[in-house]
Amino acid sequence: MAAANFERALALVLRHEGGFSDHPSDPGGATMMGITQATLGAWRGQPVTRADIRELSRQEATSIYRVRYWNAVAGDQLPAGIDLAAFDYAVNSGPQRVIRTLQGLVAVEVDGWMGPQTLGAIRAADPRSLIEALCAARLRFLRQLHTFPIFGRGWMRRVAEIERESLRLTLSSRPAGTANQKEKTMFDTKTLLQSRTVWANVVGFGSIALSLMGFQTMGLDQGLLTDRLLEFVAAGSFVASTVFRVIATKRLI
Repeated sequence: MAAANFERALALVLRHEGGFSDHPSDPGGATMMGITQATLGAWRGQPVTRADIRELSRQEATSIYRVRYWNAVAGDQLPAGIDLAAFDYAVNSGPQRVIRTLQGLVAVEVDGWMGPQTLGAIRAADPRSLIEALCAARLRFLRQLHTFPIFGRGWMRRVAEIERESLRLTLSSRPAGTANQKEKTMFDTKTLLQSRTVWANVVGFGSIALSLMGFQTMGLDQGLLTDRLLEFVAAGSFVASTVFRVIATKRLI
């Protein structure tokens, strides 16, 4: 599995979380390396101050991330790539939401517990397709938050980067020689289809074409339409990969 990936995953999370922050619109209040005052207080078992947050050490932050987020989603037992996508989602939105989302995606009982059945279903799923579907579900949830207009652009960049890194981690974790040229070509094609830049250009050119044909496109939210197209591609890819995997498994039995 992916027990050695925690440090790499944490480095990516901390790159997005940064140092001390106290944005007035952030419901979490003051944070240091992404750790909120409430989280630190719960970790230490006593109330903490803003000064305590500012003085939070990297060592203590690492322990909090390991126990409260990585271990909570069974990071060491998840396939490479899926571990990163689940961990970063948990840091932003809580482990329970991540586990329930994964359970829904792999069609097991949604009980919020990362048990043997859930882990087995995750390991049996196509990792690339599951990462794409998980990140798409994460974006759907983030868009529902009242703070999305303020933090949405940054969140979208973060999810896009985590998805890219997770997919790379999945590919690089395979034994040498197992990825043939056909698989690599398929991966490159999927990456192209999942590119936000590609779909943004498609939507943009489509809008121009419709305008030239006399259609009114002034009220079209091109960013939202692009995101919906990406979600559709991710969901379709996951379903197709799962179906093909089931068919292949039955043929081997």
